[in-house]
Amino acid sequence: MNLDHWPLYGLRLATPRLELRLPDLKELDALGSVAAAGVHAPDRMPFLIPWTDAPPDERARSVLTHFWKTQSEWRPGAWALQLTAFLDGAPVGIQEVSATDFAVTREVSTGSWLGLPYQGRGLGTEMRAAVLHLAFAGLGADSARTSVLDGNTASRKVTERLGYRPDGSVRVAVRGEPRTDHRFVLDRADWERNRPVEVRTEGVERCAAMFGAEKLRGTAS
Repeated sequence: MNLDHWPLYGLRLATPRLELRLPDLKELDALGSVAAAGVHAPDRMPFLIPWTDAPPDERARSVLTHFWKTQSEWRPGAWALQLTAFLDGAPVGIQEVSATDFAVTREVSTGSWLGLPYQGRGLGTEMRAAVLHLAFAGLGADSARTSVLDGNTASRKVTERLGYRPDGSVRVAVRGEPRTDHRFVLDRADWERNRPVEVRTEGVERCAAMFGAEKLRGTAS
């Protein structure tokens, strides 16, 4: 991969236990296998779009095709960075950070998933903390948003641990049933006060223009 033309492949985020970066083809295929093995119990649905209801092989392929879609549709005014989280060199899940018109709004949104064997170990907190550091320290974001479907206790705990404030809720349809989607927002001051995870970065400045953040306001490299 020529980093001159697609410098996102040189972006690295590191937490005490994880490395977050774009995967190569073999790693992406292994990530699909993680999704195929299960992301949540069948009687639960933590996602607005129930992509995990698909059969295992189809679920695995959707991980690959969605990754390729976000890469191919990337532009500075609308982007979704799908970082694979690696634990001891093996892929365990996806942490996404996305934005529309970031150069103007200075706001990002996040979403993620982890394979079942890796849940309940605090990895979700490290994953989210990593992209929040990228957004605030690296790209100069002013705020970050996320949402949590009712019943998704683990995601809500991560959100609260990282300092987000409630920002309303909406009723949504999931699997043909009504659910409540709780919205949360994190501003720069609250992020500064709630940074429980050490994060190191590499390659941020080289791809800043791809995020619509040519003038970096943070301290990430």
